Amino acid sequence: MLIARAVVCFAVVAVSSVGLAQAGRSGFPVRDAHEAGYVTATELADGVIPGPGVDGNFIVGPTHKVAAEAVVKAGVPQGDVYEILMNSEDSRFYPGIAREPGTFVEADAVDPARPVVTTSHPAAWTRTVAVYVPKQYVAGSEAPFIVGADGPDRLLFTVLDNLIAAGKVPAMVAISIQNGGGDAQGSERGLEYDTISPKYADWVEAEVLPRAEAQAHVRLTRDPEGRAAMGGSSGGACALIMAWYRNDLYHRVLAYSGTWINQQWPYDAVTPHGAWEFPEHLIGAEGRKPIRIWMEVGDQDLYNPNAMRDGMHDWVQANERMAAALGGRGYHYQFVFAKNAVHVDGSVRQQTLAEALEYLWRGYRGRD
Repeated sequence: MLIARAVVCFAVVAVSSVGLAQAGRSGFPVRDAHEAGYVTATELADGVIPGPGVDGNFIVGPTHKVAAEAVVKAGVPQGDVYEILMNSEDSRFYPGIAREPGTFVEADAVDPARPVVTTSHPAAWTRTVAVYVPKQYVAGSEAPFIVGADGPDRLLFTVLDNLIAAGKVPAMVAISIQNGGGDAQGSERGLEYDTISPKYADWVEAEVLPRAEAQAHVRLTRDPEGRAAMGGSSGGACALIMAWYRNDLYHRVLAYSGTWINQQWPYDAVTPHGAWEFPEHLIGAEGRKPIRIWMEVGDQDLYNPNAMRDGMHDWVQANERMAAALGGRGYHYQFVFAKNAVHVDGSVRQQTLAEALEYLWRGYRGRD
């Protein structure tokens, strides 16, 4: 179904206070970007962002001005958006689960780093997949594309309209996939996004992309250089998981407040610490993969919001560790530490998404 376009700001994830000192507006402590053990970063003047041409670590804020590309502009062609409805009964990958409302993960009594969920059960899901097709798409041609978590993401579509019209990124399709429901361990969203395996990428390849091509009347490239994945929080972790385990399919990753923490469930002894394993072991243990990554964290990002007291639930520390690991392996990456910013901060997204996408697509077919 082809739908009308609308501009909607990305919702900020609501979180509760953990009662720590120096709490910011998120309820979590305000972290100093220059704290001992964090990566060395270039602090930019307030209102300035790094720009798409540089790798490395940067500090931005505390004010976050909306980028011109984040606003609908008169005279700029707006892409078409097709909505596809998908149901769990049609999926051979994800038949669906849910955690009972008001119940939470527990820590194993013997191994506190091992999450225990006793209230998860089978549950059907229905979700929307929004497929953005730019006006510049040439019918019958193979298009580069970006897969996004927690969709539909209207801000992404607006930014793409403006960037594509200006020639700053290729004329790409965007497949913005709604999550399967719930959050974290025991939920469908948590199962899909936090599992350290190729399963989600395989599901997208087998069940989402064919429907996107058929119903939006596009052809999607099979070249991994022309494929990107993006998301916020666990969706950001999912984006890297897709590229890491299916590097034959994806080479570009964009993550806001990436959940590089111990949130995988069910427990897997091969990757016992979930996405925390990326900076802890995986990135250093393997040769450098052809992945380009843009990532961000807020100074008031999440800190230990559940029962797991395992030292692996500080989102800022996790992102700092990721930046150090990527830099140590010589990856092309840009890391933005945003001051006065909460988890997947909407203002930061409006300020930085255009620049992040430009950075992400550098090197594609000779782009500077």
